[in-house]
Amino acid sequence: MPDNQEDIQAIHHVFRALYRAWDQGDGKAYSEFFTADADYVTFFGEHLKGRHAIDSAHQALWDGPLRGSKLIADLREMQLRFITPDIALAHATGAVLMRWQKKAPASRDSINTNVLVKQNGEWKIAAFHNCRIKKFNWLTRLLFQPKSKPSASV
Repeated sequence: MPDNQEDIQAIHHVFRALYRAWDQGDGKAYSEFFTADADYVTFFGEHLKGRHAIDSAHQALWDGPLRGSKLIADLREMQLRFITPDIALAHATGAVLMRWQKKAPASRDSINTNVLVKQNGEWKIAAFHNCRIKKFNWLTRLLFQPKSKPSASV
């Protein structure tokens, strides 16, 4: 399926505007980039259902511990794939920069999976799932390192 540059630009616009809404601490504006019945899974594993829940949960964060935070992301690193002309899958990475920080620490890096749908000519996020990017320590690497298969004897 050929990529449509107009749709790619429209999806990039959604994410740029979403990041601006985060930076402004505006839950209502942030939630408007999601479908009315969107599914939003936070990196804590909390499942938010619909715009109202997305708005409320984020506004509470921006009125409290994430007040003044900025969302740091690079759209050039986003991986975008069209499933159909009206459904796209986007993987993006980013981090939250707290108001007292000059640079976001690597421990705050996250990757998110987004399912976008085109409704009435407008792209909206129907599903979002966020996860921290974890660096494996030596024990985790040892336990989860793929085992090499023994070679067959001749």
